[in-house]
Amino acid sequence: QLQASGGGLVQAGGSLRLSCAASGRTIRSYDMGWFRQAPGKEREFVASISRGGVGIYYADSVEGRFTISRDNAKNTVNLQMNSLKPEDTAVYYCAAAGSIATLYSSPLYWGQGTLVTVSS
Repeated sequence: QLQASGGGLVQAGGSLRLSCAASGRTIRSYDMGWFRQAPGKEREFVASISRGGVGIYYADSVEGRFTISRDNAKNTVNLQMNSLKPEDTAVYYCAAAGSIATLYSSPLYWGQGTLVTVSS
């Protein structure tokens, strides 16, 4: 089970740090990612990190502003979001998969979402 937290209301230009904690299983065996869904839009990829933490990918829209990291010992994956924009407003979800490819297409596990609202 994955549980995301850290969402909230922030002004444009501000920062938030999202965290995804796993219970009942270790994330060490999974590639992990963050996705988001804005109102009226489809869910989209935000960032991913391989199980060893070496392979990291970002959506173009967040490259340079967001940083994904993982702590396998603490069983958590984090998303540091800086220079937030109103268009970053969305429900953010963490996900786990057996490979990066399946993370994008069909993750094994989804966390419940956490709402991020960025005011202008």
